[in-house]
Amino acid sequence: MWGIVPAAGAGSRIQPLAFSKELLPVGSRMDDDGVERPKAVSEYLVERMIRGGADKICFVISPGKHDIVQYYGGGFGAASVCYAVQPRPAGLCDSIFRVLPLVPPAEDVLVGLPDTVWFPDDGLRALQDGILSFLLFPVERPEFFDAVVTDDEGRVREIQVKQPGAATHWVWGAFKLPGWTLGELHDLWLERGRQDEYIGTLVNAWLARGGEARGVRAGEAYVDVGTLHGYREAISVLAERPAIEGGPSPLAAASASWAPGPSAGGVALT
Repeated sequence: MWGIVPAAGAGSRIQPLAFSKELLPVGSRMDDDGVERPKAVSEYLVERMIRGGADKICFVISPGKHDIVQYYGGGFGAASVCYAVQPRPAGLCDSIFRVLPLVPPAEDVLVGLPDTVWFPDDGLRALQDGILSFLLFPVERPEFFDAVVTDDEGRVREIQVKQPGAATHWVWGAFKLPGWTLGELHDLWLERGRQDEYIGTLVNAWLARGGEARGVRAGEAYVDVGTLHGYREAISVLAERPAIEGGPSPLAAASASWAPGPSAGGVALT
């Protein structure tokens, strides 16, 4: 199974940084040699993809993000790692479709955002094989995200992209789909003149043509770490869940002393 990590963004909301935002240290990890080291925010997504069944990870990067290549190299844990290049910023859809030539039609694909931290860490296992399915999380301010409206049986009716007064507090944080569906979405994207920057607007058009998608409300907490406020919230969430991430972390404990400021409501605990 493939995991696609769109990492070509400039990270303007949290700049200036001296490195790619996907390598922002958030919490820590224990290496095999017993030494505790800072943990890059994108590692959380990659670990969750591997737990969800991915054995191949493709980072989509901009030409200047060589530090991500240096950091991850050719592998991470049990997964092989490769890279695709997005020559210029052109939105999430363009980024994801850069990996399409590598994906067989019958193989499932996981997609997530590398500047987020969410729980449960095995949430991707709740998504169905062979169908487009979204892992949903409850947030306080859905208008800052992509809210997913479902019916009583979990079928996706609409994705409301950063819409004021969103009809639901459940937003997508990651999704899974087969390669053939990725191809169908790509063909529709081309037909629509590549105008869709967000996956939500493209999926809405695909649903209108008879496509089917599922929303799975298995998420518990979701934090967008792309802002300073989100970074503080992520540290707070990690400090409250030491058992899940392998024990208390001095880095997390120290950072958690920061008082979280006002935010877009990107974290919700149930």
